[in-house]
Amino acid sequence: MKRIVIFASGSGTNAENLIKFFHNSDNASVIQVLTNNPHAKVLERAKKLKVSALSFNRIALSHTEDVLNILKASKPDLIVLAGFLWKFPENILNAFPNKVINVHPALLPKFGGKGMYGMNVHEAVVNNKETETGITIHYVNEHYDEGAIIFQAKCDVNPNDSAENVAAKIHELEMEHFPKLVAEILK
Repeated sequence: MKRIVIFASGSGTNAENLIKFFHNSDNASVIQVLTNNPHAKVLERAKKLKVSALSFNRIALSHTEDVLNILKASKPDLIVLAGFLWKFPENILNAFPNKVINVHPALLPKFGGKGMYGMNVHEAVVNNKETETGITIHYVNEHYDEGAIIFQAKCDVNPNDSAENVAAKIHELEMEHFPKLVAEILK
């Protein structure tokens, strides 16, 4: 049985979708959710779905080996960043090479990098008058949104779309494609 650990910072809809997708799987399961936000809704979602959920601070992630040691004890086959907003530390990337992936709410390399998350991305897409956007699932490296691209899915952006409309389209793409891609990667 393959083991998945999810990192999230916010509401946790992607985390919940992944947990439910793998709930009755014979191949993989989400064994843990970790968050940098002690008030994140993802903690409630994970607990409701009977998945271990812990929060940590910046010191535990980047200045000590506390989070790395939690991961070593969990022995994940894949670490999934699902709306995790902090830069991922090199000590974890080195300990789990090619085992950390992220979903980004745009077609990288466009609209990636520091500060490009959530509504910031969707507003930039609309303000730039893009005709399409989408999601990118990619490996995580030491730079924001620069890891090797695994998969992209696109959707149209209409001239009258608001950032909220774009966000809803992106959310649909994430719900549809992210769990399937995680399953593929684990095969």
